[in-house]
Amino acid sequence: MADGDDKINGTTGGFTSAGLKTEEEMLVLPAFDIAAALEIGQIAFNLATSRGLKAAIEVRIGEWTVFHASLPGTDTENDWWMGRKARVVLLTGHSSIHERVLAEETNIDWFVKHGVEEEQYAIHGGGLPINVIGKGLVGILLVSGLPQIQDHLLGVEVLTEFLARKGENS
Repeated sequence: MADGDDKINGTTGGFTSAGLKTEEEMLVLPAFDIAAALEIGQIAFNLATSRGLKAAIEVRIGEWTVFHASLPGTDTENDWWMGRKARVVLLTGHSSIHERVLAEETNIDWFVKHGVEEEQYAIHGGGLPINVIGKGLVGILLVSGLPQIQDHLLGVEVLTEFLARKGENS
């Protein structure tokens, strides 16, 4: 499986933690509710199916899964990966790839630093925080099944498209 590289080994596409934090700040939503979660999920579903991607997608409000789609080529292991990525976002408030890049930049053992087990947390691309202006972290967009950089980039594309539809970004 594409997400299966469990070693932190420089597979982060040239991202920097500062750049990823800036990206998160640019993807802040004006509001987030069930309708928004479903729309974000539908955007992700439409992009993935139109491209024939083997991806599983979830949108959560807090820990509540509001949207879930498992496309052909995915299986229950993708659900496990999404759960692990979600825990990273809930713990740190940042994307799962941000945490991986930060661990590489600072040369730390992320799991030891946070006192968590790798079996339960995945610092791999594909877990993106959904932040709302004035509220902070309210949800999570999860993508699993592609190489981790593509998981992350699809999530960024989805949130960018959602904001564009709302007239927030172009």
